[in-house]
Amino acid sequence: MSLKKIAELAGTSISTVSRVLNTPGHSCHTPGLSEKIWKIAKELEYIPNTAARSLRLGSSTTEQPFFVDIFLTRFDSMDKDPFFAELFKHVKEELLANNLLLGETLNFTDIISLGEQGNNPTKAVPYKTSSKVISENPVSSPVLIPKKQNTGLILLGKCPHGLMPVLNKRYQYIAGIDRNPTDYEYDEVICNGTTAAQKAVEYLVQLGHSNIAYIGDCTYESRYTGYYQTLLNHKIPLNYANVHQTGQTEKEGFMAMLDIIKSATKPSAIFCANDITAIGVLNALKTNKKRGYLPSVISIDNIYPSQKTTPMLTTIDIPKKEMAHLAVTLLTDRRNGKHRENIRIELPCRLLERDSCTYNR
Repeated sequence: MSLKKIAELAGTSISTVSRVLNTPGHSCHTPGLSEKIWKIAKELEYIPNTAARSLRLGSSTTEQPFFVDIFLTRFDSMDKDPFFAELFKHVKEELLANNLLLGETLNFTDIISLGEQGNNPTKAVPYKTSSKVISENPVSSPVLIPKKQNTGLILLGKCPHGLMPVLNKRYQYIAGIDRNPTDYEYDEVICNGTTAAQKAVEYLVQLGHSNIAYIGDCTYESRYTGYYQTLLNHKIPLNYANVHQTGQTEKEGFMAMLDIIKSATKPSAIFCANDITAIGVLNALKTNKKRGYLPSVISIDNIYPSQKTTPMLTTIDIPKKEMAHLAVTLLTDRRNGKHRENIRIELPCRLLERDSCTYNR
């Protein structure tokens, strides 16, 4: 997005916009103009590139630009999970506020291909296949994947353990954001999925529900762990017929709910691992409303579309903006040599009582 567009929307000159965005601490004579310019820049997702421009002009006194790549670990597109799309938006805002530059947006295939690239004819960098990189000891492995200079990486979602040798060879600075903690494999900001799930299921139990279904991922998934642990804490037997394994998408939530509607013994409440799954569930109930089956539905995330459902979705809020802020802080902190040990910051979640849950009568 160009400075010209920002200047037009702010009703000022391009030079004024440039000074505000590219000069730390600059304040306009017109009250509120600086704030207005920054607000428009954030809405347009503009990221200043002063350091890169200085390099093009041949300046040796300006610090080289620091880029931040984004690795979407779970899906190949932001469109498949609005939670990570909203999280990505907040990360970009934090990069803007810290004069950092957005680099590449990568998915699983992009990361795997790091170990499968051909030789560079100018540098003769030898590569091995990703399978060999993953199987080798990350400390002693001779595989030569060059570091990306002046570039950090933020993981959106939990990174598969086997990919860390590849990432550690590629990036010197890594921070993750997720609901599931790792075993301190990298700096991370989490809002614990187990705790969020326990809060959700506990709320359903308080409303008198004991026949509670789960729709979501069950493979090493903290939200599934929180679901069945809460049932066991209340001496409610885990009924595996109530567990519906999905990839946590809207379509799969819709299809899982259709299966539940057709079942002989229907649960009185549904706990979904994320909001987009729950939105699929509510859509399935809406298309089958003549059946008169209206279970309570609760989920996790508090994405923006959850406020637009009918009924409005009860959910567990995950503080996405704060998580993005702290992840960028950890990344820059490590870059500046402020810490060496891998750090985990855990933020609380909170229940948002809305219309999709009722007492079990």
